[in-house]
Parts: sequence; C-alpha cells; structure tokens
Amino acid sequence: MPPPIVTFAPLFPQRRGSSVAEQGTHKPLVGSSNLPLGTTDRPMAVFSFGVQFYIHNMQIKIDKLIRSKRRTIALIVERDGSLTVRAPKRAAAVEIESFIHEKAGWIFRTQEKIKSSIVIPNKQFVSGENFLYLGNEYELRLVPPQRPVLKFDGGFTLGYSAKPRGEQAFIRWYKQRAFSIISERVGLFSQGYGFTPKQVKISSARTRWGSCSPDGTLNFTWRLVMAPLEVVDYVVVHELVHLRVKNHSSRFWGEVEKIMPGYKERRKWLRVHGERLNI
Repeated sequence: MPPPIVTFAPLFPQRRGSSVAEQGTHKPLVGSSNLPLGTTDRPMAVFSFGVQFYIHNMQIKIDKLIRSKRRTIALIVERDGSLTVRAPKRAAAVEIESFIHEKAGWIFRTQEKIKSSIVIPNKQFVSGENFLYLGNEYELRLVPPQRPVLKFDGGFTLGYSAKPRGEQAFIRWYKQRAFSIISERVGLFSQGYGFTPKQVKISSARTRWGSCSPDGTLNFTWRLVMAPLEVVDYVVVHELVHLRVKNHSSRFWGEVEKIMPGYKERRKWLRVHGERLNI
C-alpha cells in the first residue's frame, strides 16, 4: 500500500526576519529565483564578476557567474547578500542581462530582507543548547567522557572532553540518522509507487536539499533529517519523481501531487524554516 499522507502543524512560529525569501525553489540557506531542487549540473567555469546594473534606480551587482551544462539561467542570493548567476555554457550575455532585468524586483527584495534579518548564532555545544531532530528540539547536556562521544535518548549527551569536536560529532550523528531514515522512506515510497532508484547517498550540501543523478542515484543533505518527517517525505517524493520527469514542468508537479496532495504546505515549510536546519 502507498505510504499514508499526513498533515502537520508548523514547527516554529515564523520569526520576523528569520528566513530568506525564495522564488520557485527548495534550497536551504539561500534565496533563488530559478534553481530547483533536483538539478544535477556540475559547474564548468566560475568567474568572479563585478558587473553592475541600474534598474529603476536599483543597483544590482553580479558577484559570481557559473557556467555549466544546465539548460536554464538561475539567480541565487547568497546568505551574505551577494548575487550568483548560474547560466548555460553558451548563454549570451544579453540573455543573462534580460533575465536579471526580469527578476530585478525579486533580487532587491531578497537582498533587503537579508540585510534586516536576524542572524542565527552558531552553536557553542554547551549544556542547555537545543538541537533539531525530525522537527523537534532536544536539549544537549555535557557529561563525563563516554563512547560514542555523542548519544541520543530523548535528548543529546556529549562527553565534555569532546566539546571542541562537537560540530563534527553532531554532523556524524546526523549523517548516520539521515541515511537510515531517508533510505527507509525512499524504500517505502518506491515500493508503493513503482520507483526504482539506484541508491541513496547522504551529502553535506549546503545549497540543495536533494538531487537526482542521471544514473538514478538520489542524494540528500544530512540537514534534511532536522526537519519534520512529513517534510523529509516531500523531498524524497520530489527526487523520486525526477526519475520519471527530469524537469519542473506542470507534468512533474502533477506527478508529485498525485503522491502527496499536501506537498505545497511542506514545500512552504522549507522556504520559511530552511535556514534553521543547520548547526
């Protein structure tokens, strides 16, 4: 039987200025006007740029241009407010400029939002800090040395001698849990809907929740396991559907909706809360 479709309440109330606006994407930590989750291109050439445009009295600067075998032009507003342009290898400069003009309002609004956003502090790995796991926050306690150095049992415990390596310990733990949970969800949806992925891999990607390789390998960032299971399921379904539909056409979204009628709510959750899925 297909996996059940469940509803869920938002994990957090939205904090003013806590998220970066996005347009048509599922990308953590950045805003993008057209770089969908599931693309598989690899950069062929990266150029540091300094080209500036003045559009309706707004100054827009291209900080980096990345050309690759991709088919579409994409704009990414990074966390520091800089603008990265991803373009097909042979895209003409006039095409890139036209796309920037078209998205000028979105670029400006996103950059302004970043300027006024609240900075989420880095973790210090001390007792009392909270860490996300499957949509819930769990408190960390420092304890005498233990093996493994990080344990989870309704809360996190970290050996105090391992505190300087706290980030590595958490990433290792999240990767292990991500592989176990996501592999299980991929298997469940594959069995229910007839997908045949080659394998599941866990990455440390900071700009994608997941991707589908040409050989059928599904890649997911370990950060995804910090989100509610319903959101994990959405990204899993998204990538599985890419095994059949390689683009983000209406046919693609129709296939996603057949499997997950409430996918838009989960997609929105990632846009609003995605920045918090990090340590």
